[in-house]
Amino acid sequence: MAPVLAAPKPALPPTGDTPGGGGAGERAFSWGVRSAAIAVAAILVGVLAFLTIRGGPSMFAGAGDLPARATSFFQLAGPLAFGSLWVAAIALAFATLPAVGVALAATVYAPSPRFGRFLGAVLDLLAAVPSVVFGLWGLMVLAPLMTPVYGWLHDHLAFLPFFSGEPSVTGRTALTAGMVVGVMILPIMAAICRESFALTPPALMEAATALGATRWEMVRTAVLPTARSGIVAGGMLALGRALGETMAVAMVLSATPFLISFNVISPENPATIAAFIASAFPESAGRQVDALIGLGLVLFAISLLASIAGRRVARKAVAR
Repeated sequence: MAPVLAAPKPALPPTGDTPGGGGAGERAFSWGVRSAAIAVAAILVGVLAFLTIRGGPSMFAGAGDLPARATSFFQLAGPLAFGSLWVAAIALAFATLPAVGVALAATVYAPSPRFGRFLGAVLDLLAAVPSVVFGLWGLMVLAPLMTPVYGWLHDHLAFLPFFSGEPSVTGRTALTAGMVVGVMILPIMAAICRESFALTPPALMEAATALGATRWEMVRTAVLPTARSGIVAGGMLALGRALGETMAVAMVLSATPFLISFNVISPENPATIAAFIASAFPESAGRQVDALIGLGLVLFAISLLASIAGRRVARKAVAR
């Protein structure tokens, strides 16, 4: 006797709640996501077009159309670009290890998940502090504290180019500015590292512990390699934040135009693009304003190149 096959059940019409449905809710969500992506791209293109149209011609302007009595645009932009990269590099050097350490403390070394969440909330609160507050702290607290330190560095490490110059008596140096910016970018990098560490597979961590690894060995062999791309991404986002910092750097740094120097304790320091624009804009008019917009275009290009380089490094880190 042949088996009796059950009649197939009629297929239900697709709804917005099913994965393949074409309901109104799914269409609205898809439209909203695409619109947001298009809006972000349009804003970016619009900003780039504005900077190019207004600031591009200033790259060929004469001495009378440039601020700070510069004879050419590149004489002005070159040292400022160096200063922006130099202060950002100092900030990143100061922020990387503390950010990774705090992220590990909140995810791996925390005595309880509740304490880890509390530590993460404190970091997020630090990110909400306005930059002008950091600038006041750096100017009135950190700079006077660092003045004797700069004297000691000059007395004992003057053979290095970083400490060879006469130390500043006010503490308003590139090193102080980099430390202030480093504190400002620490919460951003720590938050991304914290999320990357939290995504480490628990089975991987348990396997390392079962093989007799200590907690540090487990972190070194399981957590850090897995989160390498997240650490790099956090560093690149922090670098972009440091490149564009304005008020804190303008308040702390004693800047000298047209200067390129690796000395970090001298009273004469290279200026940054963002701080120079903020300080020179009130006194500029006409084509000088266009020159400042051109400097903004240079800063935009530097930030874009840093972002692209960071993404490539992150991809290589994932591939390893």
